[in-house]
Amino acid sequence: MNQAPFFVPVVYEHAAQLIGKRPWEVSRDLDLLVAAHTAAYQRYHHSPVVAGIDVYNIEAEAYGSVLNDAGGIIIPSVGRYACSAVGEILDLPAPSVRTAGRFPMVLEAARRLKERCPATEVRVPISGPFSIASNLVGFDVLLYAVLEDPDAVRDAMLHLARHQVAVIKAASEMGLGVIMFESAATPPLLSPADFHTVEQPALLTLGEAHRAVTGTGLQLIAGGNTVSVLDDLLEVRPSVLLCPAETDRYAFMERMRSSPEISVRINMPPGVFTTAGSERATQEADIALTLAGVRENVSIGTGVLPYDADPDIVLRIQSYIEGHRR
Repeated sequence: MNQAPFFVPVVYEHAAQLIGKRPWEVSRDLDLLVAAHTAAYQRYHHSPVVAGIDVYNIEAEAYGSVLNDAGGIIIPSVGRYACSAVGEILDLPAPSVRTAGRFPMVLEAARRLKERCPATEVRVPISGPFSIASNLVGFDVLLYAVLEDPDAVRDAMLHLARHQVAVIKAASEMGLGVIMFESAATPPLLSPADFHTVEQPALLTLGEAHRAVTGTGLQLIAGGNTVSVLDDLLEVRPSVLLCPAETDRYAFMERMRSSPEISVRINMPPGVFTTAGSERATQEADIALTLAGVRENVSIGTGVLPYDADPDIVLRIQSYIEGHRR
């Protein structure tokens, strides 16, 4: 019989709650960022530990977008975009990973977390090109450009993808891995046809570059209805791929039977880890366990834990899933 998977709490802004701070505060302070993720690891003993709070904003800020403190427990958001049109992205030089924006802080936080949490895997968050572009020009402008000038969007995605190679190299030189987030590009935000045209070439470029630098495939985290673009994602040859709660997870996992070399993380809906949604937590865990029985090389994730996720619920479901390992 298959052994049931490990449980993977997905901790970004939730880490701030564990040290009694707001996401904005933690996202901009090296010591707080390290303390928050150290506290999360001490609570959940999860892998990977990802050195970030607002993981989709790092590159956009380094390129010149300005973030706002959204107040309360809301993660930072872009208040002013660096570009007014997609074509302007092609004029952006690569930001220095040693000096631009919060790149140096995130890399140093990951280095310190690796020292503090030597028994687990620590990774640097990077964004995929479409997600970066959405925070450089805004979703409305970007999606309109997909309709009006898909070739220009494809070229912009390739431009941004090539710049991300420097981040991969910098992390690798520090003995760190990266994990890439690209949920902005997936259906229903893009149609499968548009995904293939404007996004996949950039993903293939990043996948090849990551393999050349590290010898392994990308850890690729893309939420949304990804079963409809799964063939395109598989061509990237990732080492880790997400089975999102938002897609047809049964169809996704059936398709993944033919790619046993790729580790799949099956996400549960993150809302069940809050007090308001906890009545469904065990039921959702059972669904994830059933899905996991389709193949080997799987884990079960929480989705991005909300800031106000209840640690006791997370630990209860962790114990429940681990108890069903066989």
